[in-house]
Amino acid sequence: MNETIRKFGWPATLVREFDHWLVLARPAQPTLGSLVLAARSDATAFGDLPAGAHAELKGVTSAIEAALAGAVGYDRINYLMLMMVDPHVHFHVIPRYDGARTWQGLEFPDAGWPKVPDLGQAVTLDAARMAALVDWLKAAFGS
Repeated sequence: MNETIRKFGWPATLVREFDHWLVLARPAQPTLGSLVLAARSDATAFGDLPAGAHAELKGVTSAIEAALAGAVGYDRINYLMLMMVDPHVHFHVIPRYDGARTWQGLEFPDAGWPKVPDLGQAVTLDAARMAALVDWLKAAFGS
């Protein structure tokens, strides 16, 4: 796995695997159910991914959107390809909603709603809660 994937907590944060992509629970949760969609490739430019990765993206994003719609009930979803610090191809997937969502007694407000997500206002989970979040998200994906 590339360094970007490891930085986002793999394998502990792994929610779902695809041939070319991994879905990881984002360690800092600006909204409930925030994910990292990371290419398994060592590519550092989106256009350098193999054709199969681009083709598979349709099914991957459909799976993400269905899982998060059921788990979080988002109003919008943002895919942010920032790649400023972590160079390998990846997206931050942020489910967006008006107000807040509650999970295991924790509140997850969408601090940026209805504008740009505020990634600096995130709930950071301890290891036990992160494991529970990963399990909850895996169930939402049906995996």
